[in-house]
Amino acid sequence: MRTLAGTALLTVLAILGISATCADYSAPSDTGEPGVKVVLVMHGGAGVPAKMSPALVKKHEAVLAQALRTGYAALQKPGGTSVDAVEAAIRVLEDSPLFNAGKGAVFNHDGRNELDAAIMEGKEHRAGAVANVHILKNPISAARAVMEHSKHVLLVGRGAELFATTQGCTVVDPSYFWTKERWRELQRALEEEKKGHAEVFLDRRHFGTVGALALDREGNLAAGTSTGGLTNKRFGRVGDSPLIGAGTYADNATCAVSGTGHGEVFIRYTVAADVAARIRYGKQSLREAAQAVLDGLPKEPGGVGGLIALDRRGHLAMPYNTDGMFRGYVTSDGKVYTATYGSK
Repeated sequence: MRTLAGTALLTVLAILGISATCADYSAPSDTGEPGVKVVLVMHGGAGVPAKMSPALVKKHEAVLAQALRTGYAALQKPGGTSVDAVEAAIRVLEDSPLFNAGKGAVFNHDGRNELDAAIMEGKEHRAGAVANVHILKNPISAARAVMEHSKHVLLVGRGAELFATTQGCTVVDPSYFWTKERWRELQRALEEEKKGHAEVFLDRRHFGTVGALALDREGNLAAGTSTGGLTNKRFGRVGDSPLIGAGTYADNATCAVSGTGHGEVFIRYTVAADVAARIRYGKQSLREAAQAVLDGLPKEPGGVGGLIALDRRGHLAMPYNTDGMFRGYVTSDGKVYTATYGSK
């Protein structure tokens, strides 16, 4: 998906010894089709292992492409909204065992899966979120139900599950979320913990949160994020994904944002809202704002994460400072682009 000009630029950067990975942006102009809007952007998590096999990368990107096509189809339906697209796209990743959300959620210290999700629309700033749920097949749909059918923004635990059942959200037995690979990750983390490496799950840098941003025909933005959190997490820990302004945010006047990375850092620095604030008050471009926020986060071994951002003109940014980040987008004419490493 690189253009000839883009390849030449990367060559020049390489000669100068400058890495493009940490300043990765995908904009409509990069596709070789100036003026084509991006209408749906997604990430499948930052912190992708540096040496993931090509076959496994291909599997992840294939599911991501399927999610992008599904979200795009939702936008094309009569009356299709950005919220429809975000929910539909994220549900595809929640149903895949490859991503740390829904079916592929990681295990906490007690061997349970605790799921979080949030969704927000940029016109009226309505938002909904659920956290620490165990039996909801698609937490993003539960989050939408909170936004559209309650007076609240964030519901947690058993209360969130009870509310979701009244709204027709699909309930599953907790065993639905069990996968061999995630269970092995927990066992490795527990073994490392016994050796005195209590924070090993952070050092692995496998932040698999998923997120989507969409722009509909009416010019309305929406953002959504869903996650299983961190392997071996304890004490009911909740990260940035379901917190509006931290991991998820949408505002028609500025942009929509979804983050992926070390949740505690994203919470402390209100990452998603900060990107929008830099555009609103600092008059920065979308790209400048997204990169400045990421650059301003504490430096951590392996990187702290990444984010995706989209404005109502169809411009996007996808910076990250980890080895890789599953990501992709769809333009208004339906062309799908995906990537994992490097710059596009």
